[in-house]
Amino acid sequence: MSNILTAYPTAESAASKASRRLIIAASLGNVFESFDLYIFGIMASTIAKLYFPAASDAASLLIFLSTFGVTFFVRPLGAVYLGNLADKIGRARVMSLSLLLMTVGMLIVAVTPTFATIGIAAPIAVVIGRVLQGFSAGGEFGSATALLAEHHPQRRGFITSWQAATQGFALMSAAATGAFLTASLSAAQFDSWGWRLPFLFGALLGPVGLYLRRHTEESSEFNEHANGEPIVELFKSQKSRVMTGIGLIALATIMIWMSVFLPTYAIRQFHMNPTIAFFGAVVSGATVFVLSPFVGLISDYVGRIAPMLVGTIAAALLAYPVFAMMKTSPTLGTLIICSVIFGTIIALYFGPIPALMSELFPVSTRTSGLSISYNVGVTVFGGFAPLILTTLNVVTANPLAPSYYVIFGAAIGALSLCSVRWHLKMY
Repeated sequence: MSNILTAYPTAESAASKASRRLIIAASLGNVFESFDLYIFGIMASTIAKLYFPAASDAASLLIFLSTFGVTFFVRPLGAVYLGNLADKIGRARVMSLSLLLMTVGMLIVAVTPTFATIGIAAPIAVVIGRVLQGFSAGGEFGSATALLAEHHPQRRGFITSWQAATQGFALMSAAATGAFLTASLSAAQFDSWGWRLPFLFGALLGPVGLYLRRHTEESSEFNEHANGEPIVELFKSQKSRVMTGIGLIALATIMIWMSVFLPTYAIRQFHMNPTIAFFGAVVSGATVFVLSPFVGLISDYVGRIAPMLVGTIAAALLAYPVFAMMKTSPTLGTLIICSVIFGTIIALYFGPIPALMSELFPVSTRTSGLSISYNVGVTVFGGFAPLILTTLNVVTANPLAPSYYVIFGAAIGALSLCSVRWHLKMY
């Protein structure tokens, strides 16, 4: 253990300026994509009543969450097209294209007038913006993760873990933004223009990311293996690896969306103050951001499966007690404890996933395999997570019911890790 602890600063000090720039450039799109998704989920109640009005607030929210889930269906389409393109022309060029599309989609959401102003055109425009972002997101994770993994194969766990860490940073930033806006603005100001500020800010930062990505170079590993028809090869001979990758991402997606949904859930079910509720997601995001690189580094020494298995068991055992604590004592102190537990589980399980998933596929199909398995998993288990969580609560009338979804994800994660170890015979 002492070797691992001393290796952390050593790894950092040994990283060249080019390596640090690569991590920033590759992770920036992940930050934008995740920030937009999380802020959209955090603002669910407000956007629902402004763009998807219905007879009641609950019905409006359900309509909004259904539409939110439908937009995830374009992610696999983006994964097929952009992932295949990245395996042909390069990861760096596709990363820039996906960031451009993402920025345009974010801008559409930021400036679209509400239903009260332009009628049915308002939700249509919002859905178009979301579809554009979903398509672009289809190629973002795969391209960036493949690029990071191929530049530093000897430190793959650590360097690719920043894909998980930056999702934590995005969650922290989105929740902090929500907390600040709800605390500093009146309800009327927030509904009128305050909720738009995070989307506008993200859109304005897009050009910064594009500038950084212009100077990103391909890895020598990619340049030596770029040939053929990657998508054909993937579906012809690597289907079991794709299915395993989809299963691996299930628990990570469910846990992250649980953290995103928790503020809305705590406000509606436990009548928690909105500012305090948002703070819980800030704590979860910060925990993921801090712990993920350390867990990724550990996986370079002990393997990917060990920390992920610990996270899987913890999720299965602690999900129900965490929600029970929230119900019994919906206070700031309880929320912080529960958020740290969730954040730690996410870091343990999600931190090694980018490295493990990149190792599932050979270089020639790596981006296609990563993109498709990641985005199908996110679509199936994450796109409808808010809707599933809300429906579980409505149908069962049990505020602890969302914990069942986490336990379900843990079971899929355990089976997928077994597939990696015994079916694919890795590690």
